[in-house]
Amino acid sequence: MDFTVIDGPTSTEIRLQGRMTFSDHDTFRSVIAAFDRPAGHRMVFDLSGLDFVDSSGLGMFIIARDTAQKKKLDFTMRGARDEVQRLITLAKLHKVFTIDA
Repeated sequence: MDFTVIDGPTSTEIRLQGRMTFSDHDTFRSVIAAFDRPAGHRMVFDLSGLDFVDSSGLGMFIIARDTAQKKKLDFTMRGARDEVQRLITLAKLHKVFTIDA
């Protein structure tokens, strides 16, 4: 998995690309480091570049959401394509995440 962080004054977009699997835990720590923002800041995961997510990747989404909640940040995901969207729906994570169209 690769990622790019794009900072704005009130929001930060994190673009995830490639495959998100168990082997990406170390990389994901760097993603979580981007959550060091003031309360009320909006964190957006852009999933449009993700081709695949395994169950560990889904767990990383939960870690991101929990981290955002602890830091009082708004957390949103958007742009999930077919396979990734299907897994999010199967895991019923669309019921616990804010997902923008």
